[in-house]
Parts: sequence; structure tokens; C-alpha cells
Amino acid sequence: MIVYVKLLFMAIFWGGTFIAARVVSQSVDPFSASFLRFAVASIFLVLVTIRLEGRIPRLKRHQILPIILLGMTGVFAYNFFFFSGLKTVEAGRASIIVAMNPIFIALFATTFFKEKLTGINLIGIVLCVSGAIIVISKGNPLGIIRGGIGTGEFYILGCVASWVLYSLIGKTTMKDMSPLTAVTYSCVAGGILLFFPSCAEGILTDITTYNAMSWLGIVYLGFFGTVLGFTWFYEGIKKIGASKASVFINFVPISAVILASLILKEKLGLFLITGAIMVICGAYLTNKKR
Repeated sequence: MIVYVKLLFMAIFWGGTFIAARVVSQSVDPFSASFLRFAVASIFLVLVTIRLEGRIPRLKRHQILPIILLGMTGVFAYNFFFFSGLKTVEAGRASIIVAMNPIFIALFATTFFKEKLTGINLIGIVLCVSGAIIVISKGNPLGIIRGGIGTGEFYILGCVASWVLYSLIGKTTMKDMSPLTAVTYSCVAGGILLFFPSCAEGILTDITTYNAMSWLGIVYLGFFGTVLGFTWFYEGIKKIGASKASVFINFVPISAVILASLILKEKLGLFLITGAIMVICGAYLTNKKR
């Protein structure tokens, strides 16, 4: 029973990352916010990995490049797009757009790994993409044709692309490494890569000017959104299996929309509710096994 409670809180924590990043992005530059998030996360992940696995497993030579690629895609690129997009895109809308991740992962897995899609999966893909279009266009799909998508929305779509690459790289190269170890190493690698552009943004001088809410958001993102979220997710996979644990990911956009409404006072428009239902149902059907 306790594992299901942890998975539910994992979904809430991950939903909360959109709210925290929305707050942080208003006063902290994207690379600087990303670096600080993963500086916090890396410290705790190393401690958690040592506690759960007894040590930090040494990387084998053939694992070094994949770890760097995981850091570049899932940490460096994803978080740059994440914080850049949330400067202008509402947290609730962003969470629904990012919820398209399973769709593109499924499509690429079909192309490159010959995984089969059923009729139900295809219906899910159409439903999810249609819902995302409604959310991106704020209920006016024709506006996309007229160039009505802002820069922020393109950044959030960059999050989707980055996470798809991260997932596919992990699927093909991390077969001889535990998920927790892979996440820890990729966070450390991504954090190191983020340090240099964050210095170019002026983090060494700006860091003393960040307000209390920004620091609270950074700590939340690093500890709750990254360390606890991933640790509890992989604990769930270990105890109840990947298929059951992954179902809880569908609650992430729901929690994000609710939290954005409660904390940030974002309006729950009909287009957002409709698009959210379509995306969540579509994501579920896309991953439904035969």
C-alpha cells in the first residue's frame, strides 16, 4: 500500500515542478536555474545511491559516452527549454504539452525498435496530439496555421524532443546499469555541462540577488522534483512493475493543472480542461498493451 502512496506523491511532486519552475524562471536565467537544480539534485542522488546500492558503481568505458548523452539531453537541453518556456507559458498549459512525451517515445520505439502499435494505440496517438493542439493554440487550432504559436510554446516542445531522446538513449544503452545509477550519473554529467553556460549568464554575481521564493523553488526542483520523484518512481517499478508504476505518470499533468490553479491562480479554461482530458486519455491508450 505504501508504494502506491509514494507513487501518487511522485506524480504530485513532478506536477509541482512546473509551478516551481514557473516561479524560478521569472527571476533566474535558464542555465543558472538548471545548474542550481542539478547541483542540489546531484548531491542528494549520490547519497541516495550509496545508501540503496552500497556504493557508486564505477563507469565502464563503453558507458561514458551514453552518460554524457543522457546528461546533454535529459538534463542540459531539457531544463534549458523547460525554464525558458515557463518564462512565458503558464505552468498548467506547459504540463499538458509535455504530457505528449509517451506519444513520441512510442512512435520512435516503433520505428527504431520494431515495437508494434495496436489500433487502440493509434487512437490514443490521434487523441493525444489533438488535445495538445487544443492546448497549444488555446482552443483555436486554426491559429497554429496562421503562426499563432509563441516562442515559449516552441521551447516547451523542445522539452518533449529532449526527453524523447533521453528515453531512447537510455533504452538502448543503459541495459547494464541500474536506473538510479544512470539517473545519478546523468544528473552529475548534466550539472557539469550546465556550469559553464550558467557562468556566462552571470550566476557567480547574480546568485546573491535571488529572492527567497526562487531559492525555495530551486530546492523543491532539486530535492522533491528530482531526487524523491525518481527514487520513488524506480522503487515503484521494482515492487509493482513498470506498467503499473507508469500509470501514475498520467496524474502529473492533472496535479500540475490543479496546483497551478491553486498556487499561481491560473485560470482553468474550457480549452485547457478539454485538452488535458484528451492528452491524458490518449497517453494512456498509447501505452496500453495488446
